Amino acid sequence: MAQPNSAPLSSPVSVIGSQFMSPYQRDIIVDRNPKGNIFITDMSHNTMLKVKRCDTSFHYQRVLLDVDDKPIVTMRKKTMSEHDRWNVFMGDSKSTSDMIFTTKSHHVIQFKTNVHVFLANQTGSKNICDFKITGSWSKKNCTIYMGDTSTTIAQVNKMPSSENVKLVKDKFMVTIYPNVDYAFVVTLIGIVEAMKSSNTNGEVAAGSGVGAVLGAVIGSVFS
Repeated sequence: MAQPNSAPLSSPVSVIGSQFMSPYQRDIIVDRNPKGNIFITDMSHNTMLKVKRCDTSFHYQRVLLDVDDKPIVTMRKKTMSEHDRWNVFMGDSKSTSDMIFTTKSHHVIQFKTNVHVFLANQTGSKNICDFKITGSWSKKNCTIYMGDTSTTIAQVNKMPSSENVKLVKDKFMVTIYPNVDYAFVVTLIGIVEAMKSSNTNGEVAAGSGVGAVLGAVIGSVFS
C-alpha cells in the first residue's frame, strides 16, 4: 500500500457541501451503539453529526443527520449487488437525479477493506475511482485517498488507550485533513460500518447471493 501523503491538497474536497469544510485539520470521535447508529463528536465531545440506521424490508439504509436531526444524505445499499454497492442521495431523496456518489467493494470477496468511490457527475472512465478506502477496518487502521493516488484526505485510527476500556471499546478516531468535506468522510465511515456489521470477522466484504455465502464460510475459517 502506498504511504499516505500529508502534503496540502492542491484543491478543496467538497462532495456533500462546502459548509462542512475547515481550513485546518480536524479530529473527530466516532461512537457506535448496539442498534447500529453512529454519533460523531469533536474532541470536546460536542455532537457534530449522526448516522441513523433505518433499514426497510427491502433495503439496508443509513441517513446522515445534522445536530437538529435534519437529513443531509441518504445511504442505500443496492439490492442484488455482488460488490456490496451503496448509493448516496442528497437529503432524504432516493431519486437518481439526486445521487451524489456510489461506493463498491473492489472485489466480491476481500479480506482487507478496499472500497472505491465514484462521483455521480464524473466524466472520466467508469473504472477509475474518485476516492478509495483501504486498510484494516477491524483494526481501525484505514486511509481514505484521493482516487488511485497516495494523497490522503482522512485517516481512521483507534482511540488512545484508556484505563476504562468500556469507554473506548465502541469508539474510534478519524483525522480529517484541511479543506476536506467532513460530512463526506463521515458518510463513507457510515457505509463501511454498514458493510462490515454483518460480517463475522469484520474484513470480508462480500455481496449478496453466492458471494455472501462464500464470504461467510471463508470468514469463519480465517477468523
